[in-house]
Amino acid sequence: MFARNNVHNAHISERLRELHAALLDIVAMMNRPQRDELLIKEAGIALDRALFPLLVGIERFGPIGVVEMADRVGRDYTTVSRQVAKLESLGLVARQASASDRRVREAVITAKGKAMTNLVDAARERIGRAIFATWDTGDVDQLVRLMRKFADALNEGPPALS
Repeated sequence: MFARNNVHNAHISERLRELHAALLDIVAMMNRPQRDELLIKEAGIALDRALFPLLVGIERFGPIGVVEMADRVGRDYTTVSRQVAKLESLGLVARQASASDRRVREAVITAKGKAMTNLVDAARERIGRAIFATWDTGDVDQLVRLMRKFADALNEGPPALS
């Protein structure tokens, strides 16, 4: 049994390195300004590229406070606060007092902002369909299931190591 565990552990270690490399590739691709510009162009919207991830994040996770949004996008909260104010001035988001803490102002998507993210979603679907055009349906289903499982495990935090 000990030898089998060592083989299993070595296999997991190798796979973790491969998984980490794949995730780094994905994150690098998703963080490239050209990807956002491509999606903005494909969606046919007029929006500053720096505001784009915030608009999408507010639509997906809102109502959301500036500090939490800044944490999600890896930016300083003062920068995010100014950018959310810009989205608000464009009529794409609104700010409201938090239901749980009146001191916190949360951003929520407006109807105009939702219409814009709907265009982004349609563009993302067109791009995604092109990427997965040669994949088996079962492979796509398995990828989605396992990515969700992995994301949920990451969100739960690491298990206690003993």
